Amino acid sequence: MTRVMLVEDHHLVRQAVGRAMDEEPDLDVVGQGASVAEGLALVARGDADVLVVDVSLPDGTGLEVARRAREQSEQTGIVVLTMHADDDTLLTALEAGASALVLKNASLDHVVDAVRRAAVDPQVFAAAGLAAALRRRNSPDRPHLTPRQREVLVLLQEGLSVSQVAKRLYMSESTVKTHVAKVYEKLGATNRAQALMAAIKLGLLDAP
Repeated sequence: MTRVMLVEDHHLVRQAVGRAMDEEPDLDVVGQGASVAEGLALVARGDADVLVVDVSLPDGTGLEVARRAREQSEQTGIVVLTMHADDDTLLTALEAGASALVLKNASLDHVVDAVRRAAVDPQVFAAAGLAAALRRRNSPDRPHLTPRQREVLVLLQEGLSVSQVAKRLYMSESTVKTHVAKVYEKLGATNRAQALMAAIKLGLLDAP
């Protein structure tokens, strides 16, 4: 029996993924959380074989949970779920020690398969587009965005205003505006549309 921990803040998604796991005779969900804090507490228990964690959590990034799980055990399988297949998310998941990165629009069967593979071989990273992302990262023309700048850029792509981004990330509007200005500068853009187009072309964001 493969014991699974699930960290996902969207209740319906967590419920669906958890049910899919529990319906499999060889998988058992032994813990669930909805935040980085709850995820870290689950990891500290150390009683699961595979961690399934969403990147976007209300109090931070699930990649922090993945990184802690990998530091604690080389034998824990780590499956990262994400809405965004951009290069930075993919490569940061790889660097955090994840076993797989799966898009949240993938089928539940795909998630279940990723969990099984991660349980068998936790040290092998599986993700679509990895080779291309590595080539783009090594390109001298590719700008580097900080994790916070990338979070702001993703929310801009989702259509959020500066004030909405500030509320989502628990920052002041002036701080968000500073991040936006830095992003525009690095991407050679003067407005949101130009920044998003440049980011997609450079592999910093996935195309809508």
